[in-house]
Amino acid sequence: MSSLLAIVVLFSTMSFSLDMHFCGDTLVETAVFHKAEGCGMEMQNPQSKGCSITKKSCCKDEQLLIDGQSNLRMSLDKVSFDQHIFVTSFIYSYISLFEDLQENVILYTKYNPPLVIKDIFKLDETYLI
Repeated sequence: MSSLLAIVVLFSTMSFSLDMHFCGDTLVETAVFHKAEGCGMEMQNPQSKGCSITKKSCCKDEQLLIDGQSNLRMSLDKVSFDQHIFVTSFIYSYISLFEDLQENVILYTKYNPPLVIKDIFKLDETYLI
């Protein structure tokens, strides 16, 4: 759940540009974060200086700018005392999960085992003759 929230915050604060190149009414190329290169059919400058005939190019470039949110601030003065207690107790209990336990805690080190006088399994055996 927290990773989903982090992704939402990341994409809501990120700004990027989308460049599109059209030939006529057909979308030929799109590019994110850099300029679209085009289809290679752009109009060239005329070779002679005296030529005054100009023709409108069939290609056009469009750029879509998407601005992210830039004013993210967490205000801690609006957090209530109960919320402070909850957050601190949650963090403390979460950190205590990862503390190491003592190695091989044996509580019966001073306990002596009972003395076996007879073989108990031999007393409970039955034989069919």
